[in-house]
Amino acid sequence: MTSLICGSLAYDVIMQFPGRFSESLLADQLHKISVSFLVPTMRREFGGCAGNIGYNLKLLGGDPQIMATVGHDAGDYLERLEQQGISRRSVRTIESIYTAQCFITTDADNNQITAFHPGAMTYSHENKVAEAGPVKLAIVAPDGRDGMLQHAEDCVAQGIPLIFDPGQGMPMFNGEELKHFIELATYIAVNDYEAEMLAARTGLSLSQIAERVSALVVTRGELGAEIFTSNSKIDIPCVKAERVLDPTGCGDAFRAGMLYGLTNGMDWATTGRLSSLLGSIKIAHQGPQNHAPSRAEIDDQFQREFGYRL
Repeated sequence: MTSLICGSLAYDVIMQFPGRFSESLLADQLHKISVSFLVPTMRREFGGCAGNIGYNLKLLGGDPQIMATVGHDAGDYLERLEQQGISRRSVRTIESIYTAQCFITTDADNNQITAFHPGAMTYSHENKVAEAGPVKLAIVAPDGRDGMLQHAEDCVAQGIPLIFDPGQGMPMFNGEELKHFIELATYIAVNDYEAEMLAARTGLSLSQIAERVSALVVTRGELGAEIFTSNSKIDIPCVKAERVLDPTGCGDAFRAGMLYGLTNGMDWATTGRLSSLLGSIKIAHQGPQNHAPSRAEIDDQFQREFGYRL
């Protein structure tokens, strides 16, 4: 049961500055900044929403098919997908440009300076959902602006149920465009901040948004999650993590749990709990794709947490 994951594939370049940015910035000279930070540690991670969601869905034994655009530098990422058994059928290479990349420098106080290069992500609209083959469920996650709009409309045209996951892509759309996404979506997945932004931009309350879809899922970090359906609100507990190391990619792990639960006919309580568990497993590891529990380990941990097996 294939899940189509429309979103970005990207590289995350993460650097650590042992000092404090504030000590290198002069308050009265901010109009002409010219600074350099020595970053003795650096790591490069495989990332992007589609890549992260697909990775976690594969851990569960799901069948992810990623729809994304990458640049001429994506050879190692494409090899990784192949090694993991994740379909590259809908991944298009744009030879004239780089793959999307995020450069993050963190100082000793956990302040961050981030630069994001969208690169090939800008061409995501060149991928067509109709060419993806048989698909049971799709998710439209942050990607190029035109691609997100097109892929959502394409899913509806193909009769494919759709999860709308605006994430950090939400600022690209005005209120009317976000209302259009809501009308197209079968389900919506947002974190608590994104939920408030979605309500503010559309002029719709969360209850009004929930009335327009089969389910609205709002994650709330250490407070767990809430799932609003047409006739109920389901509270999903947060699973205590082994350690809290890196939240990058936790939302993507949660969405992988949603895809797996929905494509396998699980009820919302079980789907939400599985999603919460995946987020907890991810947060205990550095980087969005470096946790590697077996399916048996996931099943055992689920039973310990919730008292029944998947």
